Amino acid sequence: MSSTESPVKRWFGPHFYQLHPDLQRLHHQGGRLTGEVSVKYGKGINGLLARRLCKRLGIPGEGDHKFLVSISHRDGAMIWQRKFDDKDEMVSVFTPSGTWEDGYWSEKTGKIELRLTVDIKDAGWFWRCVGVRISGIPVPLWLFPETSAYKLVKDGVYKFFVGFRMPLIGFLLSYQGRLIPEFYDFTPENSKPENQ
Repeated sequence: MSSTESPVKRWFGPHFYQLHPDLQRLHHQGGRLTGEVSVKYGKGINGLLARRLCKRLGIPGEGDHKFLVSISHRDGAMIWQRKFDDKDEMVSVFTPSGTWEDGYWSEKTGKIELRLTVDIKDAGWFWRCVGVRISGIPVPLWLFPETSAYKLVKDGVYKFFVGFRMPLIGFLLSYQGRLIPEFYDFTPENSKPENQ
């Protein structure tokens, strides 16, 4: 196993090659994605809950927003740095456990930790939540909003969706977008996109 392999490639093992080539490249080399996202909230009490959740996660208000996300690797983890409208930043650290067959990724955003596994469909990456912790304390999944999240590449465009809904009360919020990828040169020390 090469010491320069990304934690993503190591975690997926041979299943890594089932992903779209641009998803492979982005999550092996790292890169940056730019474009616009659309944020939507639920109505009534759902909208109030959504605003509280957004405040905790660093997601801006409802509407269209300029969006930049940088993906890099450090100390065996995958780092996502998202920026909305060049100001609001949302940073997630994804740490792998086990492998694709039996493991998961821990995503830490503030005090919330999601344990996520991945399903591969149509060469896309579909997250599936298998556990939640808040301030290190396990929370039953039925008490936490259901999460739907995926990323696909179609015709050179990176498409993604993240949505939250609560059992019984329904839709809380979502954000989605179509982004253009820029890839980093493949050396662990290098963090500049190829076209700069």
